[in-house]
Amino acid sequence: MNFPFYIAKRYAVSFSKNSTINIITIIATIAIIASAMALFTFLSVFSGLREFTLSYSNTSDPDFTVSPNSGKSFLFTKNQEEQIKNSTNFSNYSKIIEDRVLFNYDNKEQIAIIKGVDSLFTSVSAIDRHLYVGNWLEANSNQVIVGTEISKKLSLGLFDYNNSLNIFSPKPGSGLIENNENAFNSAKLQPVGIFNINEDIDNKYVFCDISITQKLFNFKNNQVTSIVLKSNTNTSEETAIKELKDIFKNKVTIKTKAQLNDSLYKMLNSENLFIYLFSTLVVILTLFCLAGAIVMIIIDKKENIYTLYNIGLNFNDIRKVFFIQGTIITFFGLFFGITLGTLLILIQQKFSLLMITPNFPYPVVFKIKNIGIVILTIIPLGIISSWIASGRVNKEILK
Repeated sequence: MNFPFYIAKRYAVSFSKNSTINIITIIATIAIIASAMALFTFLSVFSGLREFTLSYSNTSDPDFTVSPNSGKSFLFTKNQEEQIKNSTNFSNYSKIIEDRVLFNYDNKEQIAIIKGVDSLFTSVSAIDRHLYVGNWLEANSNQVIVGTEISKKLSLGLFDYNNSLNIFSPKPGSGLIENNENAFNSAKLQPVGIFNINEDIDNKYVFCDISITQKLFNFKNNQVTSIVLKSNTNTSEETAIKELKDIFKNKVTIKTKAQLNDSLYKMLNSENLFIYLFSTLVVILTLFCLAGAIVMIIIDKKENIYTLYNIGLNFNDIRKVFFIQGTIITFFGLFFGITLGTLLILIQQKFSLLMITPNFPYPVVFKIKNIGIVILTIIPLGIISSWIASGRVNKEILK
């Protein structure tokens, strides 16, 4: 194996007398460098976009959400509350009462979800950091925080004491409604803040104090639609879920932060897979250039192959020479491609050369995982290309 490696190394680092062969080899090497760099850059850019997309939901969503298996609400007993308070797995929890209602403001109407939260909610969710304008709720007040999309649709103004935000919810019960005026529970609220997370959430939620939704939906003191919890940093998901199942006797549904955004994660994973497959296709096409270059080198080295055969090397050993040469070119191109890609990503992180808006740089993230993906993609494909091309060495080439 040492002798074929020695010959392959000489072929890889020395130029041929035929300038055309040299040009073809250089082009193949540059193509591998460019494909490795492009694959790593694409993966790093998508990692940045993924983290940027999830950053908003990750900061606003709780670590765990407990909701009823059936129906819209459940009773949160004092015993269950004490168990969560005394748990070493959770640092905070918050009670939620939410449902879909009709909003009316200055003769404009919009259906959205009113979300009643208690004073501990901002300890579980960092949604108050996403306030676009205004202040967060005061406890036991009639204040509300609305999303930017809802505020646009209703042309909502803050601290407008001439117009209040009215909400209407159908009264629970059965049978025909005889009097429309008595068919709804209603409340008058004062907008004091507007939040901006993403279009879906901004068009979906309005936050208020939990006492308002409790009266609006005729809920009991211990009746809630969900419990949201923040776990301690050293708590695993499995341990936390197991404890919650024990506390609530498996009568509730428990969702993690990722499960709350299941559709978003699926979309991002699908996009990531598509980008990877598209980039891999480019790499495959590039490595065809490598295979073609090796075949041209074999034809150019026909006299050398004849000499090697006469001094005792069999065709398998001679094939190894060109197989190793193709592998060396692959490793060379891979190393420089990843190096250049890493420099490009680090420069973008440091100096923000590419901007989406004048104040917002294109998000990129350097990850060792992405380097591993590039290596595990290019090396096998390069080895396969080199092996296929080296198979051109046979008895026919000596004739």
